[in-house]
Amino acid sequence: MKNKITIFALSASQELAADIASNLGCEVGKSKVHHFADGEILVEIEESVRGKDVFIVQSTSNPVTNNLMEVLVLADALKRASAKEITAIIPYFGYARQDRKAKPRQPITSKLIANILTAAGINRVVTVDLHAAQIQGFFDIPVDEMQALPLLANYFKQQQLENICVVSPDHGGATRARKLAVALDAPVAIIDKRRPKPNVAEIMGILGDVEGKHCIVIDDMIDTGGTIVAGVDMLLKKGAKSVRIACTHAVFSGAAVERLENCRAEEIIVTDTIKLEEEKIFPKLKIVSVAGLLAKTIDNIENYLPVSDVFEMFNFDNHQEF
Repeated sequence: MKNKITIFALSASQELAADIASNLGCEVGKSKVHHFADGEILVEIEESVRGKDVFIVQSTSNPVTNNLMEVLVLADALKRASAKEITAIIPYFGYARQDRKAKPRQPITSKLIANILTAAGINRVVTVDLHAAQIQGFFDIPVDEMQALPLLANYFKQQQLENICVVSPDHGGATRARKLAVALDAPVAIIDKRRPKPNVAEIMGILGDVEGKHCIVIDDMIDTGGTIVAGVDMLLKKGAKSVRIACTHAVFSGAAVERLENCRAEEIIVTDTIKLEEEKIFPKLKIVSVAGLLAKTIDNIENYLPVSDVFEMFNFDNHQEF
């Protein structure tokens, strides 16, 4: 397969792309990314891609627009270089929280990004844990949304914790919490909160019994960390024996690292969909890699196998649990 595919890494996902390529037994393609003084971006391909299936690995995390633009520029270059098919592996899909009009005269930016990626020549998108699953419907090309829950579930199974309770940080995440709870054979609780404005949340209470339990708070992402840290305090106040935080995307904006490092959670478990700078890594932080998951996804795509079968490598049935 390594002779018919090429994997390119852009600025935000160099290490992840290298790990994916290593899992597939191939090397990362040769390319150069230039950021000019006036803000323009140029991506140059330094090897032939004629007739090849090409996979671009790039999370559109901070700086979101620059990272997105790199994908678009490379996609255009690949199309003009006669690549057979272009797949964008976007582990963290930026602008996913702008998936609807929450107020009059607001844009639906997720749909706009879907249109732009398609217009640039992308033939397929692979992502991990979209903030809103309906974003798949914004595209007129195939979208494979992989899930990190099996990876996180395996992590907690290895910890051999007893008397677990899986906690959703809000009502919207209850389905995600239920899936993890099924995998861990545990009950579910929900943190009842309201958002008076963006990045501000007020904890109203806990729905469910958490007294004496090892609680795992599961979410798709941690941004500023204020909400989830307040949730940890509330769970301990309600009698939880310990609290661990798990999420797929470590956005870690603003004072998130300081809040998480100083909070009373035992551990914070994230994946490597977003590359964290050295200063954002702290002792309580554990990172689980999605490289194997994405490599197997690429392998199944290339061999015309169901992408849902990828979860068999984690001993999970995608149709029942994930």
